[in-house]
Amino acid sequence: MEKMKMTFIGTGVMGASIVEHLLNEDYEVAVYTRTKSKAEPLIQAGASWASSIDEAVAEAAIIFTMVGYPADVEEVYFGERGIFSAGKADQIVIDMTTSSPAMAKRIAEQASRQKMTAIDAPVSGGDIGAKNGTLSIMCGGDQQIFDKILPILSIFGQQIVYQGDAGAGQHAKMCNQIAIATNMIGVCEAIVYAEKAGLDPDTVLQSISSGAAGSWSLSNLAPRMLNGNFEPGFYVKHFLKDMNIALEEAAAMDLELPGLALARNMYEQLVERGYGEKGTQVLYKSYSVN
Repeated sequence: MEKMKMTFIGTGVMGASIVEHLLNEDYEVAVYTRTKSKAEPLIQAGASWASSIDEAVAEAAIIFTMVGYPADVEEVYFGERGIFSAGKADQIVIDMTTSSPAMAKRIAEQASRQKMTAIDAPVSGGDIGAKNGTLSIMCGGDQQIFDKILPILSIFGQQIVYQGDAGAGQHAKMCNQIAIATNMIGVCEAIVYAEKAGLDPDTVLQSISSGAAGSWSLSNLAPRMLNGNFEPGFYVKHFLKDMNIALEEAAAMDLELPGLALARNMYEQLVERGYGEKGTQVLYKSYSVN
């Protein structure tokens, strides 16, 4: 595939690693983020800096976005100097933010009106997956466009699956977050049970991580809990946002998800205690006195 010019808007914990992978494959990438200093390592690595979103969009064939909240997505795409104010025919926009399915559909509809195309492509795998280029990417939108960009997504993704029309990628990501939410409760409770029983939790993990209880969170986040490392891979505040979206979507489908509701309540309490900027593994502190 011809190495088209790209723009990446939002260079946080995961976005920065994705840009690094693109640069390593000799793609020309312009970056924009609200705080330029956060993008300095990428600029030094070869990315060009855009001082505004419309400037970033001007020369790009593919525009990636990966920001924090649906309100940020709204601003980036529909703001006065947002993507659609400067967008041109044939450009491809790929939103990798975990956002609402309704927002994904709205972006796709506006893109179509401007003869652009849109893919919603939220990811799973955290900072480790982004760094190692092994993300799971869930995609919604035009399948022909998905097929076209698949080689690019493969640069930083390992499991890349087309889920259906616009919004389907976001719905799939909600499934992912629902599964993680209650699994994180189980991981924490397994660890504190091992501690109370007088076992060595690290030794217990050797057994249960490779058994039927095995999960990404058990293998990657449980060791961080035991080491007292609560820095993000994935922020509590963003996970709480995702759970709220999932519960809103579930309510719209007349579906009750009591496990997810419990997890949300526990994470809300952690935010009240000041842990919103920590990683999701800080749920351990709901059980531990440490």
